[in-house]
Amino acid sequence: MRWSFILNIVGMLIFFLGICMIFPLFFGLYYKDQSVIPLAQSMGITIASGLSLIICFRGTKVQYISHREGMAIVAIGWTAIGLFGAFPFYLGAEFGTFVDAFFESVSGFTTTGSSILTNIEAVSKGLLFWRSFIQWLGGMGIIVLSVAILPFLGVGGMQLYKAEVPSPVPDKLKPRIRDTATVLWKVYALISLSEIILLMIGGMDLYDALCHTFTTMPTGGFSTKNASIAYFDSIYFDTVIIIFMLLAGINFSLHYQFLRGKPLAFWRDSECRFFFGTVLLLIVIVTFNIYGTVYETIGRALRFGAFQVVSIVTTTGYVTADYELWPSMSQIILLLCMFLGASAGSTGGGMKCLRVMLYLKYCYKELFLLIHPRAVKHIKIGGVTVPEDVVRSVLGFMGLYIGLFAFSTVLIASMGVDFITSIASVAATMGNIGPGLGMVGPVDNFAQIPYLGKWVLIGCMLLGRLEIYTVIILFVPEFWRR
Repeated sequence: MRWSFILNIVGMLIFFLGICMIFPLFFGLYYKDQSVIPLAQSMGITIASGLSLIICFRGTKVQYISHREGMAIVAIGWTAIGLFGAFPFYLGAEFGTFVDAFFESVSGFTTTGSSILTNIEAVSKGLLFWRSFIQWLGGMGIIVLSVAILPFLGVGGMQLYKAEVPSPVPDKLKPRIRDTATVLWKVYALISLSEIILLMIGGMDLYDALCHTFTTMPTGGFSTKNASIAYFDSIYFDTVIIIFMLLAGINFSLHYQFLRGKPLAFWRDSECRFFFGTVLLLIVIVTFNIYGTVYETIGRALRFGAFQVVSIVTTTGYVTADYELWPSMSQIILLLCMFLGASAGSTGGGMKCLRVMLYLKYCYKELFLLIHPRAVKHIKIGGVTVPEDVVRSVLGFMGLYIGLFAFSTVLIASMGVDFITSIASVAATMGNIGPGLGMVGPVDNFAQIPYLGKWVLIGCMLLGRLEIYTVIILFVPEFWRR
């Protein structure tokens, strides 16, 4: 492990983060609110810290990044940006203790959307913009952005891309990883711009349009309003945001193919068909479950049912209704959606549809072999045989995900948190959803979670965002041995 090189790269990430603080500082100055001083102080501290690491560990010439170093950079880098991203919140004195500020920051960068704020609208405009902007940065991955510039330093970045891009099989769109990362960011920015324009056409002001776009595209869910999207009470806004949540939940390589003139790219992708088919089926079930019991008309049931299903499946976490008032069946479906998640290669969280597909196919294969024990049967996705090592990786991921979920739930429950809240809070943070059920429901927040519980949930957010392996591997003794 070449620690001087690793810390040099982490320094670059911290320095870049400090530069990004200029954007919320601009809004703080424009609105003349109390966020200006904490943002300016945080910017100075972050830039100085990043430069210190860059200067102290400069001059390290590396031709390649090993697998272990790639994982270390990703895990340490995300923890570092979560730490420095918390400074504006902490110095602004609107987020309580440092653990609350750190919780909010990690929730932003990991695009979880869980919040400790009890009155969002009382927070200054500058800090609310920072809160939204860090979700946009975290959406496609601040590490992927750094991959786009690492080759200029004579460094290959495939290991970083493997560790960061949320997909069991990283999809290289271009021969060079730098070009791949650049393409992903261009597609991400183009779709974001489209949403900003559509929200403003519907009457949303520029500030709110920016903040809600910056939290829709990364499937983050932070809103500038206490009531989230329900504040606007607009079918137009609900529809626009549903469309962009779905777009954000699709593998971004498919968007690139579509923009390159391949209109059937979405349909030809088996995972995309599975994702849309599952979403449609769940919308129909939830709509009919809440029709007549909660909403008197099928139109309103469809409107609110579709929004919540899409919001939870894509792990965005926006709300337009208090789904804790819905029948138990709908609540359980939404809870299960927290585990399913969006497509691989999207900005969504959860287990990912591709892994669920592979797991279901593996289960079917085992049943088939019980009937035909001498048969040779391969698991295929999109007509292509999936290598055994990928299947093993997916099975290991699923086992680790469920095991860590159970362990974390027991830890939260041991702190006196009730049964429903313990399960939902861990599911919501590991899946990078945002709201859950019980004390952390759609109209509540995470402020009531005990101090140690917040640290556990911070760990859950990082585990979910970095796809389990990248974090858990750091605790395996063999990882540190030569």
